[in-house]
Amino acid sequence: MPAIIAFSQQNTAPEYDHPREERRVEGNPQRTTWNHYTNESGEVYAGVWACEPGRWRIAMGDTEDEFFFVTEGRCRLIDEAGLAVEVGAGESLVIPAGFKGEFHVLEAMKKHYMIVERKP
Repeated sequence: MPAIIAFSQQNTAPEYDHPREERRVEGNPQRTTWNHYTNESGEVYAGVWACEPGRWRIAMGDTEDEFFFVTEGRCRLIDEAGLAVEVGAGESLVIPAGFKGEFHVLEAMKKHYMIVERKP
């Protein structure tokens, strides 16, 4: 039987990375990911992500949606048309499949995320 996963009770090793050089717009922020859950089919991922201030271009896959809830800090997402949405601690949003734009971490942030990647 599958077990319930409480993020605060996991001992997941962190993974560290930075935005790829060709995507960087401002800074070179370190990003830390604790992926606490991946389902058997590899379509759903969930965990905690933290990032230093910086800005880079993002492009969601055509079948990849992300929901996240900000627990600390502040960020802004800007779509290709220039529409910006800013969220901070206590707020959440969805980045829809196919989104292209920029992710701007305004204040060091942490978020809980769930990514669903639908298989074609």
